[in-house]
Amino acid sequence: MKIHQLSLFLENEPGQVLGVCRTLRDAGIDIRALTVADAQEFGILRLIVSDWQAAAKILTDAGNIVNTTEVVAVEVPNRPGGLTDLLELLEGSGINIEYIYTHTFGQGDRAVLICRFDDADRAIERLQSSSINVLAPVEIYAGGG
Repeated sequence: MKIHQLSLFLENEPGQVLGVCRTLRDAGIDIRALTVADAQEFGILRLIVSDWQAAAKILTDAGNIVNTTEVVAVEVPNRPGGLTDLLELLEGSGINIEYIYTHTFGQGDRAVLICRFDDADRAIERLQSSSINVLAPVEIYAGGG
């Protein structure tokens, strides 16, 4: 079950992330998860939001460069080795993890990771066959997890 992530290319200067957050706030769109990767002159802001289609349009209309990609939200035990167990399930599969970041919440003893795989369908199949909970879009967009 893939979810949609928005990626924005921003100049690496003060106030860029704030402007995006204000735009989303003013539109009533909730940020569920985010990460920022920086380079010398620009950064990439990756977002999971409550309404990705509306957010993409609003942010594009505001002059941002927005790219939409599919990612996978995976629950792992929130304990030492929880991520290691997940990575070991993928070991030897040839599936590459391009990046990982955390969701804004977990449930009880569970953490939620947002993962970008080079082959999301194969990753989902492998994880689910090992009883790993891959969250449905509605669980992420609506705030469940």
